[in-house]
Amino acid sequence: MKPLEGQVAVVAGATRGAGRGIARALAEAGALVYCTGRSVTGQPSPYKRPETIDETAAMIEGAGGRAIAVRVDHTSEGEVEALFARVEREQNRLDIVADSVAGEDPLMSDWSAPWDVDLTRAEPLLRQALVSRLITAKHATRRMIAHRRGLLVEVTENDGLSGSGNIVTQMAKLAHRGLPLMLAPQLKAHGVAAVAITPGFLRSEQMLEHFGVTEANWRDAGAKDPNFLESESPLFVGRAIVALATDPQLMTRSGHLFSSWELGREFGFTDADGHRPDWGMKDVDFSVLPASLSTLILDGMELQAEWLHVLAKRSDRYVARWSPSIRGTAGA
Repeated sequence: MKPLEGQVAVVAGATRGAGRGIARALAEAGALVYCTGRSVTGQPSPYKRPETIDETAAMIEGAGGRAIAVRVDHTSEGEVEALFARVEREQNRLDIVADSVAGEDPLMSDWSAPWDVDLTRAEPLLRQALVSRLITAKHATRRMIAHRRGLLVEVTENDGLSGSGNIVTQMAKLAHRGLPLMLAPQLKAHGVAAVAITPGFLRSEQMLEHFGVTEANWRDAGAKDPNFLESESPLFVGRAIVALATDPQLMTRSGHLFSSWELGREFGFTDADGHRPDWGMKDVDFSVLPASLSTLILDGMELQAEWLHVLAKRSDRYVARWSPSIRGTAGA
């Protein structure tokens, strides 16, 4: 049995990487998947990558699934609105939207210090990586609310506040993690859930090329970076989303940030090769990084932990003060 049989999904950024893996996993579980992005046959990626949404749809159909490739620039509100109008017209339902747009913008891999980062590239990145997410969320949730069901997934990087890259990149990724937190309270009454999810060490097409391996012999790259032996294929995070989408307690998870490896432990699914990678349990070998970068990451994590403890205590005080009157429990 396929748990998503009869459901309809849209994967924004289904061209490559996590987006492609998510599209394949949702189709594997029985959903009809609309694969969207800017890269189509004859119009290659602005990132100079060869992958296209047509290729993703062909992979799905070759495996016995159902997919429709639709070229959409998710920074264009008109194109996004037209996409969801088409899905409504053709399917009369919308169950899952996963947004993985902008994962490979060149600025995302830049590690410049805040005082050195090229801010002339900031506005285009934030439009592609953040404004596009807001546009997609706006029109996806409108359709879901009308049907009083649905799951919106923001694909991000890292399961904490901080992440990799320069300050512009980190602000965009922080927003990806925060968007479901902002949306969840407003969507709750309509039966729609919103979550963020991160894969672990992802074996994207670009990462495989970086190590000079393929999906068939990816373990060979462990000689260069032992951390890579705990990596996961893009299909794994897709299966994590399938697990969430089929969870009867989904609404209690709305607003939260998840990782593929934690959900793998909880639900017991595996990667394409039958292995269950667990990046969260990996004793990361930081020797592959410059010492200064390792120190920076550690300093950031320590400050993040302190910051979150203070914020949690503050939030608990607000809840304790306001909850009795708002929830109507005073004098109960």
